Amino acid sequence: MTTIRLDAVRRTFGAVRAVDDISLTIGQGEFFTLLGPSGCGKTTLLRMIAGFCDVEQGSVWFGDQRIDKLPAHRRNTGMVFQNYAIFPNLTVARNVAYGLRARGVDRAQIATRVEKALQTVRLGGYGERWPHQLSGGQLQRVAIARSLVIEPAVLLFDEPLSNLDAQLRVQMRVEIRQLQQSLGLTAVYVTHDQEEALAISDRIAVLRAGRVEQVGSPEAIYRAPETAFVAEFMGATNMLPGEAGAFDGTTTPVAACGHTLHVAGQVAAPGAKVMLSLRPETLRLVAAAAGGPCLPVRLQLREFLGPIVRLHMVLPDGTPIRVSALAGQDAAAMPEGDLALAYDPAQVVAFPAP
Repeated sequence: MTTIRLDAVRRTFGAVRAVDDISLTIGQGEFFTLLGPSGCGKTTLLRMIAGFCDVEQGSVWFGDQRIDKLPAHRRNTGMVFQNYAIFPNLTVARNVAYGLRARGVDRAQIATRVEKALQTVRLGGYGERWPHQLSGGQLQRVAIARSLVIEPAVLLFDEPLSNLDAQLRVQMRVEIRQLQQSLGLTAVYVTHDQEEALAISDRIAVLRAGRVEQVGSPEAIYRAPETAFVAEFMGATNMLPGEAGAFDGTTTPVAACGHTLHVAGQVAAPGAKVMLSLRPETLRLVAAAAGGPCLPVRLQLREFLGPIVRLHMVLPDGTPIRVSALAGQDAAAMPEGDLALAYDPAQVVAFPAP
């Protein structure tokens, strides 16, 4: 297992700084995801680790060895690409063996290692098939086997599931995660899919415009975002502008959308402009007379989405606010009379207003 360390790495393309002095440490055996919107620098950063993109400034280390000056084939990494990069004129076995042949491995060893790699990805017996005979998920397994067969210290994934349909993506992400855990390899995974990142990662780095916005566990990134960008990017949230009042020792009152919301802890100086993030699943529809921290609302639209119901509500000043609930629970049993949204002050996150 290998620790990866990035020290103030930078890469520019013309006037665009794609990677802007990023420093990260990825632990041994960790599944680490680089997450962010298109153009944020995540693929460029991965390619810098792999050796396919030069490091303009800074350094990259595997353990105590600096590797950013080494060519890609000497870094002992296996990379799985978005488009699989499978040779259509080679059988499955010859595709998997390609890296071993390039390294001059003995032919007898190649056959043994190829079969072992195919068994690892549940494609034992598929060696003599041709790529056109395989499904998308099977082609992705071939690409993974080709990366594993060279026995890399680090596995790199560049949006490997983006070409698969939704159901197969879920299946394959579970397989990738289980495989990584069973082998104990350090893995760096690039995706723009928030659900995918939350589901499989030990830690996530959220990138924006070439910089790291936040690094943490999936739970920390989602439940305790450090910036408004992270809160909005990591799933659905309601962002309400407000002005902080005086801390009362337990909560900070915030005047927002014509009402006062209470946020746990001291979030800002009195009079400071803030943005409040309220996740839709943390809100609960109640009767307006229920008491406790709540906001008066009226129902605008109800969407049944199978396992959940999404409610589109409107505050008295016209501000829209969304609520998510398990189907058959709160959302299905509509309270009588005037409606309100109950909330927990501890689950409201405040950020400085831009």
